Amino acid sequence: MNTTTTTPGSSGATATAPRRRRSGIRRMLALLIAVIAGVSLAACSGPAGAKSANVDTPRLKIAMVTSAAPGDTFWDIVRKGGDTAAAKDNVELLYSSDPDGSRQAQLVQQAVDQKVDGIVVALSKPDAVGGAVKEAVAAGIPVVSINAGENQFADLGISAHFGQNETLAGESAGKQLNEVGAKKVLCIVHEQGQIALEQRCEGVKSTFTGQVEQIYVNIADMASSASTITSKLQTTTDIDYVMALAAPIAMSTLDSVQSAGSSAKVATFDMSADAITALQDGRLAFIVDQQPYLQGYLSVENIWLQKTNGNTIGGGKPVYTGPNILTKDDADAVAEFAKNGTR
Repeated sequence: MNTTTTTPGSSGATATAPRRRRSGIRRMLALLIAVIAGVSLAACSGPAGAKSANVDTPRLKIAMVTSAAPGDTFWDIVRKGGDTAAAKDNVELLYSSDPDGSRQAQLVQQAVDQKVDGIVVALSKPDAVGGAVKEAVAAGIPVVSINAGENQFADLGISAHFGQNETLAGESAGKQLNEVGAKKVLCIVHEQGQIALEQRCEGVKSTFTGQVEQIYVNIADMASSASTITSKLQTTTDIDYVMALAAPIAMSTLDSVQSAGSSAKVATFDMSADAITALQDGRLAFIVDQQPYLQGYLSVENIWLQKTNGNTIGGGKPVYTGPNILTKDDADAVAEFAKNGTR
């Protein structure tokens, strides 16, 4: 039962005292919540690009060893993802790379000798790197693989793998080539002996109903690569689509198509800001994206979780970050992220 008080001279208006008090309390609570929210946002925010840990866990040292060749922008995006997770998790990230398998193994061994808290490794050449990885595991260092090595990581004692199924990615590209009406495709492998690249071309061959030719170039020598591609297009004039396996090769191939006087269209695996621009304006037919930023981020995050609270991502199974087929219709939605280096 409410108790009401009539105020004299109010022309019959009434006010409920308890209700008025409750209304005042609610306003005070709302103000308090707003203040707390503002303080929380201020604590979580900082200057643009500021790098500061958001956790109070012990400082960790994690090595990331990839097979990046000079000029391969894919790995820049992987590294940025790793750097972002490291900044959040109070981690010192030691990044190194080498496309040569034996030298990559030496980099893994150096990380073991430094007694790092975890290692992220790209198993592009698992036969060469496997021995050093096993030493790391035997030393009790958590190891996570990224990008390549889905079929090998478990046998090496690696706790998690982040990437795309390369055969499936190739199959998806082959189906897309069928959709766009391709008849004869040139698949360009830019790093000989890299299992993931071979699997991509094999995947294309398995689902594409036309003819596929495969050539090898060296992404570390773009001038020579461009010359090889131009020559191939000049001598094999019925090639109507080129399937690049990396964005820098795709962008160079666009020039080779012009130089050769070819009418071939170009598609590619993996993204870059330039590739997205080319997709937007129709110079690239489509892109097969595997979200490299996510590979770098999740691999560092996984080791931090494992070291600080005993959890791992994926339950010992591969965690897929792709493939995603992007066409011109999708380009605008990811263009800003690509420009910022996160796609």
